[in-house]
Amino acid sequence: MDSRHRRVEDVERAAYADLGAAAAGLAPLNLRHEIADHALILIAPGDPHFLVNRVIGLGVAAPARRETVARFARDYRAAGIARCFVHVTGDARPSELRAWLAEEGLVSQRRWMKFAHGGGLVPEPRCDLEVRRVDGRYGEAFGRIVTAGFDMGTASIPALARLTERDKWHVFMAFAGGEPAATGALFVDGGTGWCDFGVTAPPFWRRGAQRALLAARIRAARGLGCDLIATETGEAVPGDPQHSYHNILWAGFEELGLRDNYAPG
Repeated sequence: MDSRHRRVEDVERAAYADLGAAAAGLAPLNLRHEIADHALILIAPGDPHFLVNRVIGLGVAAPARRETVARFARDYRAAGIARCFVHVTGDARPSELRAWLAEEGLVSQRRWMKFAHGGGLVPEPRCDLEVRRVDGRYGEAFGRIVTAGFDMGTASIPALARLTERDKWHVFMAFAGGEPAATGALFVDGGTGWCDFGVTAPPFWRRGAQRALLAARIRAARGLGCDLIATETGEAVPGDPQHSYHNILWAGFEELGLRDNYAPG
């Protein structure tokens, strides 16, 4: 794995570890996170959505162990999580990892494309909404828009709301006449930025919000010293309009590569 790929994997893992830390003590989500074999394991019994039930970095910094795979598979089953995601890069170690996942009933799903941006100039978006960074006063609105957009459970709202007050997270919103209309978040760690949680509420679709939010985050990341910014979305497949994919390419991101996702079959 080259240095850019490794930095992208590392910043995503760090971003979700920080989400896990932000969620500490919040019921009924009860999100817990741990590091095993240098991979991040998130388990949220209060919200079965895969965004808060996932394994990031497995087999990247260190070879995965069979017992680790067995343990997190058992823990997801015990928590009643039917839709966890285990992310596996093309060069994840050891070579037996995919076979171990299959033995635990985990099968390959639609892959995600990872994207990278060098922090250069971005096009000027056409958007009639006001875009700005927000603080904790808009935390609940941020959480509500994100959970609704991704079909997450409402138990995740307080955890997402706390990101507006985390040091490494920079949360942006688009407003229509003062009403929160769309969201986008940036996590910065060690000179690398991670863009996530881009959602527009349905009444405000097709007004350029996501392109404006991507542009704002790229500029913010550049101002914070980032020379690499990353994000991801589902791979291009026939029949999917790929709005997020097109927005990401419009902003100047380049395709970095596909990553496999494994989930219960």
